[in-house]
Amino acid sequence: MNDSPAIRPVVLDVWCDLECPDCHRALDDLRALRARYEDRLEVRLRHFPLEKHKHAYAAAQAAEEAAEQGRGLPYVEAVLARTAELTAKGEPLLLEVARELGLDAEEFDTALIDGRHLLAVDADQAEGKAIGVTGTPTYVIGDERLDGGKSQEGLRGRIEEIVDRLLASA
Repeated sequence: MNDSPAIRPVVLDVWCDLECPDCHRALDDLRALRARYEDRLEVRLRHFPLEKHKHAYAAAQAAEEAAEQGRGLPYVEAVLARTAELTAKGEPLLLEVARELGLDAEEFDTALIDGRHLLAVDADQAEGKAIGVTGTPTYVIGDERLDGGKSQEGLRGRIEEIVDRLLASA
């Protein structure tokens, strides 16, 4: 039996719009961060659908349904990889991605119609607004907020500095 206390992971909240090209570009950084830190970093997707993206709100609800079906992260990554296609196709793409991942697409369709995930998306968005999120992606780690909407340049390095500092002080 290991008596040492488990080190709690550092939490990185990523406020994201699944139709956002900047969030699409952030995918590689997020993958690299997860690979580098593994279970020492908990990356949490937080929904922040922007009004200018007409399918982002439905995509956020669909991501919640994917999480409920046990494939949240693969679904989010698959949709983010196809932001331009989402803009062109809308909700049919959300169902197509669900089918491609072996998820219950009928249940996705029902969830989008009955709005069962509206509260989760609205709660994330309200929390984001309360802490000053205005665009996506926005990263919150420790007590720092980093805006990735203007440029991803240097952001991963800055996040790594913060994670390393927080892990060293744990």
